[in-house]
Amino acid sequence: MTEEQAKQFRKLLENQTAGMTDEQILEYPDFVEKWQPGKEYVAGKRLEYNGTIYKVLTAHTSQDTWTPPDAPSLFAKVLIPDSSTVPEWEQPDSTNPYAKGDKVTHNGKTWISTADGNVWEPGVYGWEEVHTN
Repeated sequence: MTEEQAKQFRKLLENQTAGMTDEQILEYPDFVEKWQPGKEYVAGKRLEYNGTIYKVLTAHTSQDTWTPPDAPSLFAKVLIPDSSTVPEWEQPDSTNPYAKGDKVTHNGKTWISTADGNVWEPGVYGWEEVHTN
């Protein structure tokens, strides 16, 4: 495969990941477009930055100082990237709340969200402890 063919193939794979769910896209992290400064991004696009997947919230042209972790008005971290794994709870923003049915661990317990748009800490509101036997 020539270098030009490899570039075309990568672009094809990046385009294919555009229609995938957050869970599906994380099965192919090497083919998620890497964030770069000076590029135009449309709302809904998913990008990889330092090993983490982010969703573009607002169409914009990226700048050096507007990296995904530093520009929460432009990007939302995907908090539940893989439904087969129960991640540690992270405080979400209003732009990336937990959905009803999402599971997390927090303070040594496993919790399931009982509400869509859940931004509360488990044990406070909107969560039910999952008891395992």
